[in-house]
Amino acid sequence: MEIQIERQPSQKRLEELGVSNWDIWHKAASKFPWTYDTQEICYFLEGDVVVTPRGGQPVQMGKGDLVTFPAGMSCTWEIRSDVKKHYCFG
Repeated sequence: MEIQIERQPSQKRLEELGVSNWDIWHKAASKFPWTYDTQEICYFLEGDVVVTPRGGQPVQMGKGDLVTFPAGMSCTWEIRSDVKKHYCFG
């Protein structure tokens, strides 16, 4: 299971996905475990995060990144600066 990151996707790509219509999630700096029951795609508007999959290497992401988390992945989120992101499950 691998986290996929598109750094600075084009506006056209974001429009094709309908990102501006997705819900927005805010979270203050913190650290917590998480398991993805279904795939999530998100686009970071703000923040700096390190996500470490169970048994894997830390992955840094943040503002301007389009990220896909696979279904079934367990990980630890470490939010180093407050996050604001669009997200879509499924």
